[in-house]
Amino acid sequence: MRQRNIKPIGGGVNSKRICHNVFSEIILLDNLFSAWQEFCRGKKKRIDVQQFEFNLEDNLFQLHQELKAKTYQHSHYTPFYIQDPKLRRIHKANIYDRVLHQAIFRVLYLIFDNAFIFDSYSCRLNKGTHRAVNRLEKFARKLSKNNHKNIFALKCDIKKFFDSVDQEILLALIKKKIKDNNTLWLIEKIIKSFKKERNKGLPLGNVTSQLFANIYLNELDQFVKRKLKIRYYLRYCDDFVILGETKEYLSELVYLIDKFLKQKLKLTLHSDKIIMKKYHQGIDFLGYVVLPHYRALRIKTKRRMFKKIKKKHQDLEANLISKKSFNQSLQSYFGVLKHCQGHKIKKKIEEII
Repeated sequence: MRQRNIKPIGGGVNSKRICHNVFSEIILLDNLFSAWQEFCRGKKKRIDVQQFEFNLEDNLFQLHQELKAKTYQHSHYTPFYIQDPKLRRIHKANIYDRVLHQAIFRVLYLIFDNAFIFDSYSCRLNKGTHRAVNRLEKFARKLSKNNHKNIFALKCDIKKFFDSVDQEILLALIKKKIKDNNTLWLIEKIIKSFKKERNKGLPLGNVTSQLFANIYLNELDQFVKRKLKIRYYLRYCDDFVILGETKEYLSELVYLIDKFLKQKLKLTLHSDKIIMKKYHQGIDFLGYVVLPHYRALRIKTKRRMFKKIKKKHQDLEANLISKKSFNQSLQSYFGVLKHCQGHKIKKKIEEII
């Protein structure tokens, strides 16, 4: 998640605070303009962004007035596919709606984030993939007595998570903390603007979906930490890892967690993605493989990296991209390699270019 300059509007937020007057903070013109600045970062060259910016004040004042009068209606989504690395269907809202999503996110993030567990790493400030992998390494060293004791890692994935989110359950969770009817009206507008099937689903592509996913799966996090008392647990979106001393212990946890997900959140674990391995076999997580004495790049990630670099190099030689663009891509890949034993991979990349 990109670092955002999110500051409380009107003071800090206590994680236990029940919020009664959030709507005025969301629709505040200062918040809408700040949301625009965050949204358009890195998108200034796009035609639709330039068109919106040409009448920026009129657009934001109109949005403010529609929200104030509660006449706002969410527009339709435009679906498209990306390879990330697997094929994903993204649903893109128009700029008008996306600026509002950002404005809602700015306020709700401050209300909900403090209630999340420390070891939830997706779409949160000062978290992210690298901190998650660092934490996993720290957990593994601690439980394995500095790599002297064999331990096991359980990795699980929630089946079709974004498509399966129950919208009524999500709204009920939000209502526990938000008691402002106007805010609840707006949040329901956003949530109900998309559905995979009746009352189900969140769109991949909304910044609000990232926060709603964490609110939803915080129920799982709290169950794991408070009820099951699991110490070595961390989650990134709908993937999570638990470390344990025995296979039997971890197998029992699979049953308890799957039961909780079905009963409380109407979700299920992906049966084909329940993986249990010994630590010395490597823990495959977020593009890296954590081993007792080092961290390696996942083989699939490495293959994908070489494929993309070769394609970029071909585009460069065909004058389809600039040298600057190629070097920016190259540096981003080298940045990934800094977080693992990537010296040999970097050398091979330099050989092919």
